[in-house]
Amino acid sequence: MSNSITEPTPRQKWVAGILVVGYALVTILPLIWILTTGFKTPADAIAYPPKVIFEPSLEGYVNLFTTRTRQTQEFLAAHPPQTWYEEIVRKYDMVIVGPSRYGERFLNSVIIGFGSTFLSVFLGTLAAYAFSRFKVPLKDDLLFFILSTRMMPPIAVAIPIFLMFRSLGLSDTHLGMILLYTAVNISLAVWLLKGFIDEIPREYEEAALIDGYTRFQAFYKVVLPQAATGIASTAIFCLIFAWNEYAFAALLTSGTAQTAPPFIPTIIGVGGQDWPAVAAGATVFLVPVMVFTIILRKHLLRGITFGAVRK
Repeated sequence: MSNSITEPTPRQKWVAGILVVGYALVTILPLIWILTTGFKTPADAIAYPPKVIFEPSLEGYVNLFTTRTRQTQEFLAAHPPQTWYEEIVRKYDMVIVGPSRYGERFLNSVIIGFGSTFLSVFLGTLAAYAFSRFKVPLKDDLLFFILSTRMMPPIAVAIPIFLMFRSLGLSDTHLGMILLYTAVNISLAVWLLKGFIDEIPREYEEAALIDGYTRFQAFYKVVLPQAATGIASTAIFCLIFAWNEYAFAALLTSGTAQTAPPFIPTIIGVGGQDWPAVAAGATVFLVPVMVFTIILRKHLLRGITFGAVRK
């Protein structure tokens, strides 16, 4: 009896399973290492050979969220620690003087990342609908021009953008970074969403127009619900870029609007780079995008395969 060309054999299933598990382990290992490093002491973080088994410590998270200063023994004796996190820094003869700037940088990432994602998806949806449903002069040329904005590396236009932002007063501002990330992401949004909207039958809108809907009502009540999968998928990809972007953030921000990516590598501890605090900052930084992706995971999976099989 010959094997089916559609049903994999048990051996093929085993091979595929081993490959998938191996790929998953290779992919997730760096994330696990970052997560565990956040719970190490600075000595364990730089130990050689690397320590896999260690005594967990919250020192990295304490150093990430606090600002510390060294004090004399007399001062330390006169001011005993009141909390568990104060006790952690006392072994270095230091006291906590206030919160660090990580919270501000994290909030900047939230504002800029989600703000630019909303604008990119909003404008991209309108542009994609226009390209999909109307006869736009030189449509193919315009679509190629929009796509071409993502072909060059960001560093190629970094200096002109820096000079333009300085002239317009947009350097180190939330508005400037939101507009910049929107301009970069909108090409991706237009191309992705146009593909989704092209898959929505025009007959739905024509029926709505016959029933007395205006063009905007047909777009809002008929097209948008059908394109929700594509919008969610596009939002995830736009947010990932804006959330992780480093080059423009390092060049165009320094204080007020600085995001977390250029701030995390500058975390310095006693005697050099504070690797547990850096790992803790990276772990906390991953949480919003991970939660956002998990919430929209069903839309993301459907969006990736949408239109792959035609009836």
